Parts: sequence; structure tokens; C-alpha cells
Amino acid sequence: MNQTMTSVKRALISVSDKKGIVDFARGLHELNIEIVSTGGTSQLLRKANIPVRDVAELTGFPEMMDGRVKTLHPKIHGGILGLRDSHADIAKEHHIDWIDLVVVNLYPFKETIEKEDVTFDDAIENIDIGGPTMIRSAAKNMGWVSVVVNPEDYATVLEELHLQKGLSFASRKKLATTAFEHTASYDALIHHYLHHTQATIFADQLNLNLAKKMDLRYGENPHQAAAAYCFSNVSSGILSAKQHQGKELSYNNIADADAAYACVREFSEPACVIVKHANPCGAAVADSLSLAFDRAFNADSQSAFGGIIALNQKCTKELAEKITQIFFEVLIAPAYSADALDVFAKKPNLRVLELNNFTKSSNATEMKFIEGGVLVQDKDIKLLIEHDLRIVTQRKPSASEIKTMLFAWPVLKHIKSNAILIANDFTTVGVGAGQVSRVDAVDIALKKAGAIPAGSILASDAFFPFRDSIDRLANTGIHAIIQPGGSMRDEEVIAACDEHQIAMVLTGTRCFKH
Repeated sequence: MNQTMTSVKRALISVSDKKGIVDFARGLHELNIEIVSTGGTSQLLRKANIPVRDVAELTGFPEMMDGRVKTLHPKIHGGILGLRDSHADIAKEHHIDWIDLVVVNLYPFKETIEKEDVTFDDAIENIDIGGPTMIRSAAKNMGWVSVVVNPEDYATVLEELHLQKGLSFASRKKLATTAFEHTASYDALIHHYLHHTQATIFADQLNLNLAKKMDLRYGENPHQAAAAYCFSNVSSGILSAKQHQGKELSYNNIADADAAYACVREFSEPACVIVKHANPCGAAVADSLSLAFDRAFNADSQSAFGGIIALNQKCTKELAEKITQIFFEVLIAPAYSADALDVFAKKPNLRVLELNNFTKSSNATEMKFIEGGVLVQDKDIKLLIEHDLRIVTQRKPSASEIKTMLFAWPVLKHIKSNAILIANDFTTVGVGAGQVSRVDAVDIALKKAGAIPAGSILASDAFFPFRDSIDRLANTGIHAIIQPGGSMRDEEVIAACDEHQIAMVLTGTRCFKH
């Protein structure tokens, strides 16, 4: 492969994103580089008084079929793909002119499918064919040809052409790498769109279409490098938030903020969730957002220190004044009053994020990377209603206990397994998270709860394998349990509840989170 400096005598320009293209083309013209172009791009350049040859002049064929066929021709691809040191005679025989620079970006497929009223036909029409072919041809022939797909590279390319009278192999290789990244992302986006119009759940081939959002100072620990990427076809989640103030988000900030955001979206009533190390340490719903914050914070004020707060309604000045009395890392809400932002400005290190979408998560997939691969599953969006609860004990839960159970279950889904949650009056009271045995999780939840208020319930994310957890609850003030059931010792566990006069309901479904 040729790795010497190559001159540029002819450039083919055909861009959908026309940002900066007029200035770039003018710069090429001033360097005496001939410009060949197509359709709308050639019209734009002519309007700017930049000389242009039409592609049709090279091919001898007009653009046809509503523009679907214009560059798919040997005189175009021969001019791009030909090896200058071995194909010159063939090119001369067939009157093929070399094309040294290809400047192409693709039809706006992403922007098209993001439109609310997009039809399937509109989406398909915005799949570019000739563009990716030219890009890939030029990138493959990087020994002789340069390809530019990103307007951000125009200035660098022009500067090198001006100073060096050509482009180095290092530059051509770098541009080719960017080009293949561009087409790979484009193809992955099309695949993702088409797959989700099918009836099947999981595709045979998983292509992740991710764009770097930012480099992070470090990962979970200072010795780990890290960056944040977002899906190119998704404009929601923590990485899309508007940051009003505060330091840059860290790796751990983003992970914990995502956990808090996911949990608080479970509720339509005024709700507050406080997360520490990826687990909710306090969560509450109430008649007002201010009261929900008070209850969530007081649920475990020690753990809440330095945590992440998520609110599902507009943050007011009154609430902002409460929040700034305590050290928190990140605050998330759908909106802020102007005077609330004024209050937060006095705490410049607090990261204040605004996110618009606080509706419950739609049925989508989630991923977990493992060595050599990735696990993919549906998100756990299963909702429980009172009809789903099967009472299996002599004591029946009261109406208020059932309501508390139905509050606790959506929070429990966001606590790492083994997970135990004690709740009272639509507020978490004690959390036992991430333990290797269920009875240990019970012990921690009881310790966190302290003096347990009357009417409290206990929720477990999976069945009790033994009656020891139930025996721990004797004389604690907990008189109702919600759990999936399904253990070989369910009858033993039910008998223990009856002995201690504890009501228990089975959900028939578990909510593990690993």
C-alpha cells in the first residue's frame, strides 16, 4: 500500500449535512482542485460561485430514478478504487478520471426516524446507498484516496493541503478510520430500526450504535480510565440531561444518578428517591414533593449524606432551601423554578440536572457486559396490582398494609439482591441490600429501621428459603410480608408467619436485581 504523501487534483463532494461545505469547497477551489458534485450539493456550490462539474458529465448518464442512481457507476468507483501504480492503463483505456478526495456524508436517517409522524416508507427512503459505497471505496483505497465524512475535519484537511500540497498517509488512515466508523454507525442504526419493526425480541446479530458523549476524569477508581457513550438513536436518560451547575459528572455520579432516575420514574405521585452506591437508601411518595423529600431523607439520613436525589416534579425554592442544608452530589428533577436555581447557585459544587422525560420506562432492553460478551434482557417493568396478591396466612393484611406493599414493590425492584425492604406510610424504613444470604439482608434492614413504626411491612425480592427470616421478625412490629413464594419450604415459612401472627401475600413473581 502506498504510504507516501498524495496530491489532490480532483474531489467529489456529495453531502447531506451541508454545514461548512461552501467554505471547504471554496478552499479546495483556491488550491486549484477540481470539484465534482451531485444534486443539491452542486446547486449550493454554484450558487456560491464555486465551479463544479456534474457527476453526470463524468459518467455520461443523468441522475435518474428520483436521484436513487447517480454515483453507482464504474467511472465513479473506478476513479476512487483504482490503484494509481497498477491500474493507470485500465483507467486511461476506459476514460476514467482519478478522484483523489471524497467528501460525503449520508442521508439523515437518524433525524427521519426521530420524527413522531415518520412512516416506514419515509424511513426506508432515507437509507443512503451510493453514499456509503463511495465512503467505503475511498476508505479502502486510503493508499491513494482521502475521505472526509465529518465537517469538523474540513479545517484540518484544508490546512494540510495548503501547507503540504497533499495529505500524508497518517492523515488518510485517520480519515478512513472515521469513515468506517461513520458507515458502521449508520448501518447499525438501520438494523436497529428494522429489527424493532419485527415481531422477534432479540436479533441474531447485536450491533451497538454508540457515540462518545464525554471523557470522564476516571472510572470507579482513579486508576481506571473511563468515558461515557450514548446510543445514537436515543435522546433520553442521564446523559441527555441539561446540567445547570456543578462539577463534571463522574463515572459513579452517572451510574448512581441513573439508578435514582430509574426508581423515581416508577411513581406518578410526588416522589423522592435518594440513592447511595446504586441502591435506594430512602424513597417516599407524599401529598407534596417537599414532604416526600423529608420522608426519604429521614428514612436513612446517615446513608443519604453525599447521595443522589431524584425528584419527579418541579423543584421549588422551598425545597431547594431544604436540600442545600445537606451535602448531596447530584440532584435530578424534571424542572426547577428560577428562584430554586438561585438557591442552588450558592452551592456551586452541587450538580443540578434537568430531565424532561419522567414517565415510566417503556418496554425496552438492558445490557450487562461480561468477559467476551454481553447479556441482554427485557427491563423489569412488571406492575403489581392488588389482584396479583395471594394471601396465604391466617392473618389477612389490612387495606393500608396492602397499599404500602404496592408502594414498596417498585422500590424493591431497584435494590440489589438479596434485597429486603421495610416500608411504612409510603416511605422506606429499612433497606438490606446486596447480601449473600436473605437472613443477613433481613438483619440489616431491621438494624437500619431501628424502632419500627406500627403498620410497617417487609418486602422480599425472592422467596424465603427457610423460616429463619420470619423468626427474626417476631416482636419487631412487622405484621405483614410480601414475597414471591416458590420455595420448597413455602409451607414451613407460612407456618412460621401463622405462629407469629404475621400476614403474608405471595406475588408469584420475583424482582431480582444483580
